[in-house]
Amino acid sequence: MSWLYRTLARPLLFSQESEAVHNRTLALLAAASRIGLARDLVAAICDVPDLPVRTLGLVFPNPIGLAGGMDKQGAAVPMWRAMGFGFSELGGVTWEAQPGNPAPRMFRCEPDAALVNRMGFNNGGASALAVRLQEWRTAGLWPAHPVGINLGKSKRTPLQEAAGDYAASFRVLWGLADFFVVNVSSPNTPNLRQLQDRDALNEILKALQLINLELAQGGSGKPLLVKVAPDLTLEALDEIAGLVEQRGIAGLVATNTTVTRPTMQDYQAQRIYREAGGLSGRPLAGRSTEVIRHLYRQTRGRVPIIGVGGVFDAADAWEKVTAGATLVQTYTGLVYEGPGIAGAIVTGLIDRLGGARWEQVVGCAA
Repeated sequence: MSWLYRTLARPLLFSQESEAVHNRTLALLAAASRIGLARDLVAAICDVPDLPVRTLGLVFPNPIGLAGGMDKQGAAVPMWRAMGFGFSELGGVTWEAQPGNPAPRMFRCEPDAALVNRMGFNNGGASALAVRLQEWRTAGLWPAHPVGINLGKSKRTPLQEAAGDYAASFRVLWGLADFFVVNVSSPNTPNLRQLQDRDALNEILKALQLINLELAQGGSGKPLLVKVAPDLTLEALDEIAGLVEQRGIAGLVATNTTVTRPTMQDYQAQRIYREAGGLSGRPLAGRSTEVIRHLYRQTRGRVPIIGVGGVFDAADAWEKVTAGATLVQTYTGLVYEGPGIAGAIVTGLIDRLGGARWEQVVGCAA
């Protein structure tokens, strides 16, 4: 299926402006999500085998998930499971609705199988997302896999008020998702990455955990994860890892996009890489794996890690898993490889497992 997509569909899609084709594709998936026959057809075509993984107190049908940023508005929630993903991460969502950065703001670098984006958390706000998600639930179309929500900070909220901003979104969305990702690492909101500093991050996590305890009413609360940047020093990563364990945070997501650029570039790549924004795709793969491996070692495997960055095939996913990722996500890989990516990766992972248990291979090369 990936060959057909690369040969027939991708050239047509890539002939159009990047964000425009993203929006058209998402609108099509949103419409198809409401049609049972369409969902069944997509599921039959994608045909993803089961590879269940238990982590974060949840059961994932398989370890390959949709990364945050693809479906910010929760527009196509049922379709991600139909395409075979073992989980999906919606958002990033902010407390306030905001348009994001001026367009154009998304660029393909085809020679490197990469994307550069400076979207800036464009979304309709947490309350609007809550309404959309409740509509999917009321309609009986909620997917049979865990759904997460990526929480960002509203652009106009001062850094010193960030904890309240994240907390407001978390409170209104708490009952509508299975896990939450605290995004303090996007490079596209001014100064957001300063919130990765220990004191600032501690205030955010403290506020969210208080709400977690309040709303859980004696239960365990919703799993919270922190998404880190690939551009942090190892010392900064160590501080975050220590804080995550101290605050009882469920896991880490490694990594967000990078502001660095490859040193070897052809002419077309140079033109794209002059654009400001976060870089994702194949050039990010090595660094994201390094971060995963380091965090796995530092936490001694006690903190589940979702690995993301340059995942296009089973070999890429296997590298992340053996470095220490319990789950893996893709975004740019979906853009370049098409809707069959989850099935191809899961099938390849099953072959590589060779009968071993999933927990035996997580971190085995770390």
